[in-house]
Amino acid sequence: MIEFTSVVKRYPGSPDVLKNVSFAVQPGEFVYLTGHSGAGKSTVMRLIAAIERPTAGTVLVHRQNVGRLSERSIPFLRRQLGMVLQDHRLLFDRSVFDNVMLPLQIAGMDRREAARRARAALDKAGLLGREKSNPITLSGGEQQRVCLARAVVNRPSLLIADEPTASLDAGYAGDILRIFRDFHRVGVTVLVATHDETLVGQYPGRTLRLDHGSLVA
Repeated sequence: MIEFTSVVKRYPGSPDVLKNVSFAVQPGEFVYLTGHSGAGKSTVMRLIAAIERPTAGTVLVHRQNVGRLSERSIPFLRRQLGMVLQDHRLLFDRSVFDNVMLPLQIAGMDRREAARRARAALDKAGLLGREKSNPITLSGGEQQRVCLARAVVNRPSLLIADEPTASLDAGYAGDILRIFRDFHRVGVTVLVATHDETLVGQYPGRTLRLDHGSLVA
């Protein structure tokens, strides 16, 4: 599903962000990626999503070498992923429903089927009653749920989330984790990057720990 082999990520004029990182996430796993702020968690997520390319080593996602993908191939990779990034990237000139519909419209899906899937995703995220709202009117936790609904509307087999509970109170954070749990229980592979140690262990999963760019556990 995901395989990192001796991965290094370096930016000009700075120390290595990732240092010889190797790990694998198998289909059906629930995995936490933990570590302090600046440990390299977000870089791992951006490499998986082909937002970044490795400086050295190999990143495989669904058996595809992300570092060698052409620009034309990247959208096809991302359609197989559900991604929840720290930047919500919600469109505030569109409704909640239209935000969730967008990936399906880009994929060219029939509008009736796309609308059915969007409502199902919003229902799972507990937002079916807010589909006509503008995202800017929602709380931070509700905006995060919109991101989750948009991430899973394509029915991906792999869901990755970068600090999905950052800046949320304990109640909202628990709600977000329960949504991840529900998707994992129906067979979705889940990788959650978090610095929140209280989150880890609330739902059973394997833990990978980064420390200053190195995988230490």
